[in-house]
Amino acid sequence: MATETASYGEWPSPIQGADVARNQVGLAFPVIAGSRVWWQETRPSEGGRMAVVSQGPDGVRRDMLPLPWNARTRVHEYGGRAYLPLADGFVFANFADQRLYRCGTAESSEPAPLTPAADAGAADRFADFVLSPGGDEVWCVRERHRAGVGTARVSRAIVAVPLDGSAADDAAAVRVLVSGSDFYAFPAPSPDGTRLAWICWDHPMMPWDCTQLRVASIDEGGPVSDQSQQQVIMGGKAESVLAPVWRDDRSLYVISDRSGWWNIYLADLLALPRALGPREEEFAAPLWQLGMYPYAVLGDGRLAVTHGTGGPRLGVLDPDTGELTDFDLPYQVFSSWLSASGQAVAAIAGGPKVPLSVVQVDIPAAGAGAATLHELRRETESPPEAAYLPVPREARLEGPSGSVVHAVVYPPTNPEVTAPDGELPPYIVWVHGGPTSRVVPELDLEKAFFTSRGIGIVDVNYGGSSGYGREYRERLRGQWGIVDVADVATAAAALAEAGEADRKRLGIRGGSAGGWTALAAVTSGIGTAGGVFAAAVSYFGVSDLRGFAAQTHDFESRYLEGLIGPLPESAALYAERSPVGHVNDATCPVLLLQGLDDPVVPPAQSESIAADLAARGIPFAYLAFAGESHGFRKAETILACLEAELSFYGQVMGFTPAGVPLVPLTVAEPRTTVRLGGSQRANSVARDSRTTVMRIWPG
Repeated sequence: MATETASYGEWPSPIQGADVARNQVGLAFPVIAGSRVWWQETRPSEGGRMAVVSQGPDGVRRDMLPLPWNARTRVHEYGGRAYLPLADGFVFANFADQRLYRCGTAESSEPAPLTPAADAGAADRFADFVLSPGGDEVWCVRERHRAGVGTARVSRAIVAVPLDGSAADDAAAVRVLVSGSDFYAFPAPSPDGTRLAWICWDHPMMPWDCTQLRVASIDEGGPVSDQSQQQVIMGGKAESVLAPVWRDDRSLYVISDRSGWWNIYLADLLALPRALGPREEEFAAPLWQLGMYPYAVLGDGRLAVTHGTGGPRLGVLDPDTGELTDFDLPYQVFSSWLSASGQAVAAIAGGPKVPLSVVQVDIPAAGAGAATLHELRRETESPPEAAYLPVPREARLEGPSGSVVHAVVYPPTNPEVTAPDGELPPYIVWVHGGPTSRVVPELDLEKAFFTSRGIGIVDVNYGGSSGYGREYRERLRGQWGIVDVADVATAAAALAEAGEADRKRLGIRGGSAGGWTALAAVTSGIGTAGGVFAAAVSYFGVSDLRGFAAQTHDFESRYLEGLIGPLPESAALYAERSPVGHVNDATCPVLLLQGLDDPVVPPAQSESIAADLAARGIPFAYLAFAGESHGFRKAETILACLEAELSFYGQVMGFTPAGVPLVPLTVAEPRTTVRLGGSQRANSVARDSRTTVMRIWPG
């Protein structure tokens, strides 16, 4: 193939932003029920709505929920699995009103409400659904939001919702089964219907810090809010337990990290828990979304599991012998969501060259041969030619004080272009959110959009990331803004020192908690002392710790106590580490991207750092998107952000990308209102007494 010569960042690419934005769906929450596999799809082309899809043995894929219905729950704001298949239809949580609805499988079926509409005093949200032992109710987590302020404004319980619709107009028909804790997950009735198991925890802990597995008798169907009636089976201080599944009427499988790794245990109601094939590997992921089971019981009694360090793979664990068997499948990584019926397993899987896909894996009997694979749906049905996709490599870098930093490197890749002799490529450090999330080597069209244009990416699993055991996760305890910043700076510097990246053209980009790290890295001494980063991009990142603690949603309202320290005792630390107040002459140009309807990281976070940048005369742009929340879902928003990033990097790093509109960088003096130009509609707004420069994109 003939090649042309072009500077890094200016390579012509067939991977267009519009294709990335519109043609890539988000796949999640597979459930196999009988002979059908169900899952959810986030569709940017439909305004980011979450559809419910199923496919049976005939191979025909069906949309089960027509527009404008949107199966998305707002419990914890991060939601989770928002539907439950039934024998004659399914139940789902509707995003617009957060009510539960029941819908049949016929194309003419209209959803019918199961729960009351919100009133002026309270609004309810529901998640984590399971069918009751009698089959006439859905048992789930209810999150109740009351009007007003104070700690009682949000409460949670495990409740029973009748399937006959009697609670749609009568709130009293929703029965409370368990209450008294701040948070609940994984309601699990025993096979004989006499007991209920669940996971619970309380502020200020997060579910990867400290949870408990509890069991209570429900013989007469009454509530068990009295904790003296609840048996604590596992969990407590410095132990995270997750995903209980009954083995029989007196024992449960459950995941615990009491060994330092999330492994599977058998918990007996009358005996001590027993580890099943313990390993220094993770068999679970942090519980950011409800309804996720990282393992499933097969028809022959073995367990289908996701396990590994870094990225999880699919295996089968024999609970009697502890033997773990993996299968040779064309997927490098599996998401921590599994469901099983008989010997069939539904999962989400992918790899560096294979898009994330909904798959069904038929597991053979022990020692009977290979697994059979059926691919049902790809998130990208027409991926680019493989030659334009970067081949990622996993790297172990040495961080400060000899600590290990895990990363995945995606080099610039385009078969039609070579760079001029002696030129090194720009590289962008990508910082995941959470901060307990993790990244794995997989096909990502957003990354390929940049790498095919000559911009390298290094995705960093900094200290605090999951996938490497509790000790690695807890490197961030009390050290947020220090360990993460040092690790991402280490990754960037390592590429430069190895001669792979241009030291003067290193950037950093992150979303949510990753946005915080990006902003902290360019306002703290750790990130700026050596001039590490030339550009920073924050997707709805935290910039003001005190403001975040006061404004964010209930689920994370006390998360900072573990990451920074309790208030008011640690007020000085909150001020010291916040990017707000620490913009300085060494701070690089910044691009801020923010959803105006974000309840997790409110717009005030981006506005405050924008005001600081303006006051210091640091070049920046602030793009805000109406109708977007925490995590952008609409095709037009995704496209706008990709093109804005590319334009921003080009202006800062000295190249001219083709085919994207210019995003003007503003250098503003204090108390000066600046109107941004460009091809899209723009508004400038001033808040408080300082300037916030904003381009508002219509939702």
